[in-house]
Amino acid sequence: MGCEELDQLIPDLRQEFNEKFTPEGYAALLRITEERCGVRVDFRIAETPVFLPLTMLEQMARSGARLAETLIGNRTYLDAARMAIPNGYHVASETAHPNFLTADFALVREQNGELAPRLVEIQAFPSVFGYQDALSSSYREVFDLPASLGSFLGGLDETTYWDLLARTILGTHDPAQVVLTEIDPQNQKTLPDFLVTARRLGIAVVDIRNLEPVGNQLHYRNSLGGLVPVRRIYNRAIADELISRQIQLPFDLTRAWDVEWAGHPDWYFLISKFSIPHLADLPSHGHVVPPAVFLNDFLEGNGRAKLANAGVPLPEESGPETVYTELLLKPLFSFAGKGIQFDPKQAQLEAIPASSRGDYLLQQRMRFEPTIETPHGLTQAEIRILYLWPDGGPLTPALSLVRLGRGKMMGVDHNKNQQWVGASAAFFPR
Repeated sequence: MGCEELDQLIPDLRQEFNEKFTPEGYAALLRITEERCGVRVDFRIAETPVFLPLTMLEQMARSGARLAETLIGNRTYLDAARMAIPNGYHVASETAHPNFLTADFALVREQNGELAPRLVEIQAFPSVFGYQDALSSSYREVFDLPASLGSFLGGLDETTYWDLLARTILGTHDPAQVVLTEIDPQNQKTLPDFLVTARRLGIAVVDIRNLEPVGNQLHYRNSLGGLVPVRRIYNRAIADELISRQIQLPFDLTRAWDVEWAGHPDWYFLISKFSIPHLADLPSHGHVVPPAVFLNDFLEGNGRAKLANAGVPLPEESGPETVYTELLLKPLFSFAGKGIQFDPKQAQLEAIPASSRGDYLLQQRMRFEPTIETPHGLTQAEIRILYLWPDGGPLTPALSLVRLGRGKMMGVDHNKNQQWVGASAAFFPR
């Protein structure tokens, strides 16, 4: 691949980084990142950051924001999405907008040869806001990246980024009465992020199963065993895990407790993969959103015709052994790529009970363009834009997160036993 094909990915920075890279530098990156987090990082960190033009990152940021605002402004869509929330997980006091948003983009090669972003998925749920800053800082320090390279979006710098993150998580409350909740947080791979966030903001990390209801309030036990009322919950407990593990909480999640949510649980469902077929139907978003339909529409309605009309190559005939190589089967409410099926067969689709088919979508498979030159060959990148939306404030793109991979899927769990893949960060010339 020549430089003319990499003109959007700043080949001079890529070449300079590769030439200066040493295994000792990578070992230092791992060590310093873990020191900053205060705990072992159990998912793979990539040897390299990526270098992208700010215009490309801003294009993704604008697209993700427009998509989210389109959904939030569509009452018909929101009513339909609420109907899809599982019983027992429709939480009271739903907020007017989510506090957190992530939009994942693939880089694909257009027919004219240019790289263009395509939406992989959009989710109104927190990501690793604390850890990602620590990782970016480690790349900058260890590899002596030029000060002229930026990493924060939305006009932010490190100070204003943490100010905005604090305002979004804490609201107006004393940090001692704000908790980060997760299921068994000490054994989650995202523990480094929890610890970075808790240390910077002065909040406690609490197993959601240990919250104690007293009257109309929820409480947690501090380090001295004292019972502390919780005024605001930074929710990191994924509903999919609560459901799959059949976890019984000590309080009724749906009840109107005297507590605020930083990341109201309903938004996990309202802006999720459920939204992709709706967004794909809108001509104004058709360029960035890949065609997608719900499985029940594909098998029982006009979904197959929709995909064909959108230009998705489909087999002319469909028998039990028919393979859909251009489609992905995705469960709507799963996290980190769980349950995604490549090359689904007709028999597999039909084996899903009719009552559950509305919980899956079929989405056009995107071919990630290998764009990152590494000593182990060209590597693909998935770029996630991280947004913050504090109460009473604007939706702001704040930072990006990158996954590098050479497999079918980009998540760090799907690129094991490889080098120059894994969790990474993006830098851009200011």
